[in-house]
Amino acid sequence: MRGVLSERRLEVLRAIVQDYVGTEEPVGSKALTERHRLGVSPATVRNDMAALEDEGFIAQPHTSAGRIPTDKGYRLFVDRLAGVKPLSSPERRAIQNFLDGAVDLDDVVGRTVRLLAQLTRQVAVVQYPSLTRSTVRHVELLPLATARVMLVLITDTGRVEQRMVDCPAPVSEDSLADLRARLNSRVVGRRFADVPQLVQDLPESFEQEDRGTVSIVLSTLLETLVEETEERLMIGGTANLTRFVHDFPLTIRPVLEALEEHVVLLKLLGEAKDSGMTVRIGHENAHEGLNATSVVAVGYGSGDEAVAKLGVVGPTRMDYPGTMGAVRAVARYVGQILAES
Repeated sequence: MRGVLSERRLEVLRAIVQDYVGTEEPVGSKALTERHRLGVSPATVRNDMAALEDEGFIAQPHTSAGRIPTDKGYRLFVDRLAGVKPLSSPERRAIQNFLDGAVDLDDVVGRTVRLLAQLTRQVAVVQYPSLTRSTVRHVELLPLATARVMLVLITDTGRVEQRMVDCPAPVSEDSLADLRARLNSRVVGRRFADVPQLVQDLPESFEQEDRGTVSIVLSTLLETLVEETEERLMIGGTANLTRFVHDFPLTIRPVLEALEEHVVLLKLLGEAKDSGMTVRIGHENAHEGLNATSVVAVGYGSGDEAVAKLGVVGPTRMDYPGTMGAVRAVARYVGQILAES
């Protein structure tokens, strides 16, 4: 019956994927019956492999008697056959210890990239928490000179942005404290998108001589919010790809070129608000340079809502259960750190 695979054929496909990922060698029916308890004769396994090939789940490389999974075969493996492999207690402790030492958001993102690249031995990509989905934790105003103020914006995801503000007139510490208090009472805990509306009438509540300063501080704050909605990424472990040179049909260069384009990577990771795990395999990646790669990505954030994505890019011949387990575990810890920061 075409279109529906029997449980036995699914088992044969699972065995082919596992062997090919583990050995890098195309898999023959004899090796399958020797390595796996399939409970049937080599002739039956050959028939099953022929059926899997007809359905497009496995293919024969030109030079070999064995078979390898196709993108379609890996997709079925991920959707139906692969459980997410949980990390061991020592691995989980190592993640926690490594990430717990982070001093600020840049450090969290940097450590996460290094950790993911080490755990999966693939290319790791981590998106910074998007400020469009962030809320204001605090706005600090620090006097630097009689008419110069430093504005510090702190977000709920741990980002800290600093801007210098040159005021039209000298500002007393009392005026600055008053502005700081009134500003925070309106914006703390509110989403970035709501801030312009919340502060638009603030200058009118001040004395005439202070309004110029209040206006310029507010315009600097709003500019900061707009600038920082631009998405940022950190990438690491690109050198890991050199271990898989023969997994890429002609050359590794198209993959490296695609990885340099952050717009491409942001599209690959997908919408941050979708916190579920996504696995894109081979030709499911729209970018031609990444047709020989797979992407495993998941959202992370403080609480239930994802504020950004992280994931890995590697050859389609990857250990999907292990990679999915590592990506999910790291995302969980990063989310905890953000929630506690």
